Amino acid sequence: MRRGRRRGAGSLLGALTAVAAAVLLGAQALTAAPSASATLFGDDFEDGDATGWSKSGGSWSVVSDGSRAYRQSGTGADARAVAGADWSDQAVQARVKPTAFNGTGRHVAVLARARSTTSYYFLGLSDTGSVVLGKRTGGGPLTLDSAPAAVTAGTWYTLRLEVFGTALRGFVDGAQVVSATDASIASGRAGLAGHYASASFDDVLVTDVAGPGGPSPSPTVTPTVTTPPGSCVTSGAPVGFASVNAWGQNGTTGGAGGPTVEVDTASELLSAIGRSGPLNVCVRGMITVPAGMHDVASDKTIVGVGADAGISGGGLNIGLPPDDAVTSPPADAVHNVIIRNLTFRGATDDAINVQMFSHHVWIDHNDLCCGYDGLVDIKRGSSYVTVSWNHTHRHTKNMLLGHDDDNAAQDTGRLKVTYHHNWFDRTPQRNPRVRFGEPVHVFNNYYVYNTDTGVACQAGAGCLVEGNYFERVEEPVTNSYAGPPGRCVARGNVFADGSGQPDCSGSVQEASAYYAYTLDDPASVKAAVVAGAGVGKIGG
Repeated sequence: MRRGRRRGAGSLLGALTAVAAAVLLGAQALTAAPSASATLFGDDFEDGDATGWSKSGGSWSVVSDGSRAYRQSGTGADARAVAGADWSDQAVQARVKPTAFNGTGRHVAVLARARSTTSYYFLGLSDTGSVVLGKRTGGGPLTLDSAPAAVTAGTWYTLRLEVFGTALRGFVDGAQVVSATDASIASGRAGLAGHYASASFDDVLVTDVAGPGGPSPSPTVTPTVTTPPGSCVTSGAPVGFASVNAWGQNGTTGGAGGPTVEVDTASELLSAIGRSGPLNVCVRGMITVPAGMHDVASDKTIVGVGADAGISGGGLNIGLPPDDAVTSPPADAVHNVIIRNLTFRGATDDAINVQMFSHHVWIDHNDLCCGYDGLVDIKRGSSYVTVSWNHTHRHTKNMLLGHDDDNAAQDTGRLKVTYHHNWFDRTPQRNPRVRFGEPVHVFNNYYVYNTDTGVACQAGAGCLVEGNYFERVEEPVTNSYAGPPGRCVARGNVFADGSGQPDCSGSVQEASAYYAYTLDDPASVKAAVVAGAGVGKIGG
């Protein structure tokens, strides 16, 4: 997190929330919360100033440009502004709008590893119609890689420069376009530049997490393919937070690389999911397990065979036993778990529970209903989870993210979860109900007749709710549901058949800072989700 300067009320990172929680909980929480956070620095300039930025050349000021932005208005100088700390590995992202270039070979850019205003790596938009990845080490700009691009003055672009070890990658609007290897500059601050060019800059974000190997050229929507009878599909990859490289885990691969076993009894299932090491567990038929939640070990794929496999009478627990004294991820936290294509019925507690800093979990294409407590609950510092293409129905307490208003010490800076293409089918509440997590990304889901709330965002959480289809949902999105308020941004959603309007305020960190995704047209979401969510619809 960014330290040492006043932040705007609309900060991208929710830092005020984190600091407030730390003050309430004491020094332990203050030091623990940033330990697992991927965020190093951020500025959306909504506080109206640029305190903390060091400038060289040009004419810099905070202006209104849609929202407040940091503008370099002159074209007669080699202008640079840097901020932050001396980081080695960093991903620097900002929205950039070039406005004018003075001559040829000019660019507007984001900077990484800025040792000074004459020593840094840069990713720039050039007047020559190209994206330029380069460096400066005391002299003029040196190009390391470039690619053609349409650069239009007055248009906003999102630039992301990643520098990890000796590898450099440049992204424009989520697509990787340039790369290089260079060892000239070991560390430095983040920055912005107008090399004899003027531009506006906004939503600056620096993280210590790289993208998941570059964005996929294909859309996020998984094609609906009926699973052939008798097959066990153990392939596939998530979109969203489960795809992010973080906490020592590169994406979510489950049992990949391990053996495959088929189970059709409770004893076989429980033995397999608790085994150490990578393992693919293929579940055949409905298996009735003892009451309670049964522990899943790391590096597991648990997948149903066909359309009639599942678990009844109990649920799955992904995580260590609860311990309020633990405020940062332990080395033995459960991680890298995939649960797909399973029907859950009659759980005596939660159907699926993720807790105690478990991370990199993908819950996909399941059918869940008729349990006692939650269908999918995620809590106690867990993070980097994707919940996708599930059909939940005939159940009240649907999905909880963050279990208690008093759990800031474990949850602040964590609970990073993506919910996409789920069918929340007449589930009155917790769709999801969110505390502390940011960003919580809820996109392209279908909500129908949720009589209490759709997305409830509270206790300092930051929820980005976009491209969903709400049908007959009186309170589709709110940050004032119960308890301490959160923050939410709702955009591009459909509110049909008497649905209410969002009750949202504040700003929220963008999910695109962590991973690439493609939004479906929200008008098509209902049909796509009804056809594709649930069991029997994954393909190899």
